[in-house]
Amino acid sequence: MLATVRELLIEAEKKQCAVGAFNVPNLESLRGVIQAAEMLEVPVIIQHAEVHENLISIEEIGPLMVDYAKRARVPVAVHLDHGSSLVECIKAIRLGFTSIMYDASLKNYETNVKETSELVKIAHSVGVSVEAELGEMTNSTIGGGEGRTSKISDFGNIDLFTNPQQAKDFIQSTQVDSLAISFGTVHGKYLTEPNLDFDRIASIRLATDGVPLVMHGGSGVSKGDYRRAIEAGIRKINYYTYMNLAAGKSVKDTIEHSQNEEFFFDILSLTATTAIKENIVQALKIFNLK
Repeated sequence: MLATVRELLIEAEKKQCAVGAFNVPNLESLRGVIQAAEMLEVPVIIQHAEVHENLISIEEIGPLMVDYAKRARVPVAVHLDHGSSLVECIKAIRLGFTSIMYDASLKNYETNVKETSELVKIAHSVGVSVEAELGEMTNSTIGGGEGRTSKISDFGNIDLFTNPQQAKDFIQSTQVDSLAISFGTVHGKYLTEPNLDFDRIASIRLATDGVPLVMHGGSGVSKGDYRRAIEAGIRKINYYTYMNLAAGKSVKDTIEHSQNEEFFFDILSLTATTAIKENIVQALKIFNLK
């Protein structure tokens, strides 16, 4: 059933858990995520990241995402991840997405507030949730990152982290429904053990009166760190890289260990879907405290 991110995060707050949000740039990932959510009977967010336009356009994958969400046996929100312009966000809304993220985090603060506020007014007028980002995320040099300009050498640089008082002002000024914050995670594959600033999450949550906080770069974090982040106030966790790796490994292993010809549609596609589902099941169990 189709839902908004706002609706799912309200329920997550009541249950003190987090909703998993997964980028789905092909049919295998879309099927795997929905199957995992239905198996566990938990809500889920499916996302199209603008940086994945090189893999599939929003015009191609968007209608499929909305259709799968409507037919799912669990609440499913359809979300635009890291939308970079008003044009792209409006395009997602017209396709039936129930939530958008407008990312102006690399622009100066005043511009971020101004542009995000304008988009919030448009989105809220048609019942669409809005996520924004404050602070700068580090991008891993290993594949799976989301094309941000910061580098792995910035990992752990607290000057890039979200400031709690600025977050309070930003939310009051823009009226966003949720806020992605920087506290030590990275987009892509971790090259070193993450050192997450859980106190910062708690401080931001306190300063912003419990507005749902979002973890980007959620793949590869330990179970204990996920739980600590959720306890501190994280209510949405973006996860992509490690399910992508799981699918690739499963296909590679199948080809290497089989004595038969491997047909893509009959074997490799289904192998990848199953691997994604199994990986997502484990993540959703952690996020939903199961």
